[in-house]
Amino acid sequence: MSKVPQLFYSTNTDKQTLHRRIVPSEKQRELQQERWNDLRDYLIGNLGEASGYSISSWLQGSYKFGTQVRPAHKGKEFDIDLGIYFNWEGEPDDGSFSPHQLKTLVQTSLQNYAKEADDDVLEVVAPPKERCSRIRFPGDFHIDVPAYHLDPDRDARSLATEKNVWEESDPVAYYEWFQKKFADEDNSQARRLIRYIKIWSALNLEKAPSSVLLTVLVAEAYLKLSEKETDGDDTALRYVAESIADRLDNNIEVPNPVNATENLNRLSDDETAVFTDKLRDLVDLADRALVASTEVETVTVWSEAFHHFFPAPELDPNDPTNKAIVPVSFTPQIAVEATPTTNGNNVFTGLNKIGPIPKKCTIEFTLTNASDLPVGARARWIVRNEGDEAELTNDLGHLAGTELTHASENSAYRGTHYMDLVITSAFGA
Repeated sequence: MSKVPQLFYSTNTDKQTLHRRIVPSEKQRELQQERWNDLRDYLIGNLGEASGYSISSWLQGSYKFGTQVRPAHKGKEFDIDLGIYFNWEGEPDDGSFSPHQLKTLVQTSLQNYAKEADDDVLEVVAPPKERCSRIRFPGDFHIDVPAYHLDPDRDARSLATEKNVWEESDPVAYYEWFQKKFADEDNSQARRLIRYIKIWSALNLEKAPSSVLLTVLVAEAYLKLSEKETDGDDTALRYVAESIADRLDNNIEVPNPVNATENLNRLSDDETAVFTDKLRDLVDLADRALVASTEVETVTVWSEAFHHFFPAPELDPNDPTNKAIVPVSFTPQIAVEATPTTNGNNVFTGLNKIGPIPKKCTIEFTLTNASDLPVGARARWIVRNEGDEAELTNDLGHLAGTELTHASENSAYRGTHYMDLVITSAFGA
């Protein structure tokens, strides 16, 4: 039943797969680790002096869980969560600081760090968020810093909020719950499925569910699947989406697995209904993809869900079934013309391909034989970028247009770049 699991995930990290394209690159991971390590060390020392308490930290959230995904759109940011813990014995109210005072200490410390770091920090967001402070860095990522009280003897944690109340919150217990739920051999696939659902929701929902909600929903759905239903990431994704939709149709409340009194679903009833309907659409899409007759057709269907993040198929030029999604006698002929913005007289041209070309070119794509298409044909031009520069700027592609005969783009990065043209009939064939 599984059709293209190799385009979802491969142990070959150089291969373009969906998973490869939605995770941070090695350079991005190194930069993030360097930054949060440096910030952690500063905050522990600075806040220890300012408060008179022993300070500890806990990396939490998707970075800690190994489920971090690339921002869905250029200009958005990776998110890292670094919890800072003020240690004193007893209850939260037994300390010298109120919740708001504790958050203010963290906000001030971040501002001091930013002043010392100079150009290595973009800004400390002000006013702070309800449950954390945020500091933004070059490289398209930010670090959220929640402040907690920790009683080491009781191993009890409470979150400080802007509303000056303590909230029961235990990210350590939540992480331990996740770790214990899966056998070692299941960990990798479960984490990948969380990533797929997270990027899918960011691409397809106006109001995306929280990361913690998606993590719990996918994790608990995955545990119910049979061995056959997890045979390949594409098949597993279909059944996970169906299981989540069934669950939300039955009850929209999702209890925190380590605190049953907390409902993790903070979407409204209407927003939850949209989420569930979109999951049903994803199941229908997966069913179409899993029974598609060619790899090209399968990739085209999955691209409806994952857009430019889904990789282009590796086509065999000698395989006639890869020429088109359906057996029609039409072979697209696309004229490509690249004009450098600094030298309009030096024009590069090609048919169905072009390159190498320099950066800062305006590139025009023209379907020269559009007149051979049947009446009602529709087009979707999709840019897919590869290479270190595109990854570092979180620009792996986008929808480039729906005009039947023409699309325009610009060359901005070194690397391999694709402009895919998908043509369908008025009947969706």
